[in-house]
Amino acid sequence: MSVVKPKSKVTIGHVFKTIIWPRKNILFVGLLLIIISRAAGLVPPWATKPFMDDILVRRDLDKLPDLLIWVTVAILIQAVTSFLLTKILSVEAQRLISILRSNVQKHLLRLPTRFFDNQKSGALVSRVMNDVEGVRNLVGTGLVQLVGGVLTAVISVIFLININPLMTLFILLPMSIFGIITLKAFSIIRPVFRERGKITAEVTGRLTETLNGVRVIKGFNAEQQEIKVFEKGVEQLFLNVKKSLTSTSFVTSSGTFLVGLASVGIMGLSGYFNLTAGDFLQFTMFMVFMIAPIVQMSNIGSQLTEAFAGLDRTEELMNTPIEDDGTLRTIRLNEINGNIEFKDVSFAYEEGKSVLKNISFSSPAGSVTALVGTSGSGKTTIAGLAATFLNPESGSITIDGVDLEKVSLNSYRSQLGVVLQDDFLFEGTIRENILFPRPNASEEELQKAVRAAFVHEFTDRFEKGLGTVIGERGVKLSGGQRQRIAIARAIFANPRILILDEATSNLDTESESFIQDSLKTLMQGRTTFVIAHRLSTIRQADQILVVEEGQIQERGKHEELIEKKGRYFQLYTYQARI
Repeated sequence: MSVVKPKSKVTIGHVFKTIIWPRKNILFVGLLLIIISRAAGLVPPWATKPFMDDILVRRDLDKLPDLLIWVTVAILIQAVTSFLLTKILSVEAQRLISILRSNVQKHLLRLPTRFFDNQKSGALVSRVMNDVEGVRNLVGTGLVQLVGGVLTAVISVIFLININPLMTLFILLPMSIFGIITLKAFSIIRPVFRERGKITAEVTGRLTETLNGVRVIKGFNAEQQEIKVFEKGVEQLFLNVKKSLTSTSFVTSSGTFLVGLASVGIMGLSGYFNLTAGDFLQFTMFMVFMIAPIVQMSNIGSQLTEAFAGLDRTEELMNTPIEDDGTLRTIRLNEINGNIEFKDVSFAYEEGKSVLKNISFSSPAGSVTALVGTSGSGKTTIAGLAATFLNPESGSITIDGVDLEKVSLNSYRSQLGVVLQDDFLFEGTIRENILFPRPNASEEELQKAVRAAFVHEFTDRFEKGLGTVIGERGVKLSGGQRQRIAIARAIFANPRILILDEATSNLDTESESFIQDSLKTLMQGRTTFVIAHRLSTIRQADQILVVEEGQIQERGKHEELIEKKGRYFQLYTYQARI
């Protein structure tokens, strides 16, 4: 089942319904504030005519105090409304960004494991953190500034028509041309912004991989190679930004030229129409107040276009089907016995390339099933199917007689424990990593798991004991120490189904002797799947399945398979000679 979806393009209607309308009240307040601010902003240009004609020319100084009061009050109102706009809308925009990031992260964690096999973690981090940033221009001051700009331009046009209709018509002609150019440019820029998000995610993803694998890079003296790869990605990002800057600068330059053209025309026409100095200055001021919002709207339009491009990528991710949407997996498990049965199960990662072919076997409750075979034979795939990380292409897997594909993942995985060959530890303390399945458990339960996995054998030597910070992915610990912490975490989870994928592979001889006894305790009474290359560790398994080329070639207990002198006998005797 593919998780790749076609590209999504967010529409204005969708944004209005999901983002703007739910915040209509706060946006209405913002709109009201912008109207008040823009209305107050029209007072200074209105005051230029009485100031020029009545006060400077006619020397009617009695009008000066009132005029100054009006202008001062208008400036104060603009300052207050500007502060309130930023405080109310910008804060709401940041809250929305936080909500969207949380929603995207929540959706990501509900996607199938196979989705992440084809994605870079750094790229996904970029999509969660960066793609939603643009919505601040939808809910923040950007959108209301756009509306306020339109309002200011319309009111200014009314004043201009009142002063001189023909001169106003002369101004509107270049402004209309500018509007057409702007709309066309934005339709070109949106895919550029979308591509920028993709490039940024790829560059971020590669940088994350580089930093995580810095020891491998240094070990192979590959610094220059990684520098070249990163420089290539940064160059692609530069070329994308260059393309968007070219488009936006063309819009800005067009606006500058057309505004200048309008200004030259006004200078010539004002003499022809015999305007007073006050009329000319007032007309010029209102013209500026009409043109400035239009030019500002082009900048805001660029920001909104970038926001829509980011939302396109976010919507594409959010449209990826989750692994448990509650419509198919409707059965919730409470207590389970742990009887697992594979019935004619086939699976392929790629179409036409089967990894498993009609696999059938039963793992009774409390039994230990060992999976052995050469690398790539399908052992880990069987374990992944049992863990519900994968779904069979055909056939079925049942838990206590219930089809696993119909079982709620949450109810099943709450009773599942997994220890992988390269198990993941989180940055933090040893205590936090063991407590991960149940953070609020008691200290007594924690210590029990610590002793069972012999974690105390090395933490007692640390100055801070279980409070020792282990670094990213447990880099400050040895492989054996990391593995014991992972086993302690599985013991602490107290699962009914247990999957051990090379759980002792990273242990030295002394550590392995400690762990083997603790694993016997851990596996007791639990349905366990063990994948092991060290065949000496699975001699006590209830059944051993020899998997070769996606099929079960042999099955039975250790002694039975040795007597058959088949494939298991070959593998076992080969290891015994090493």
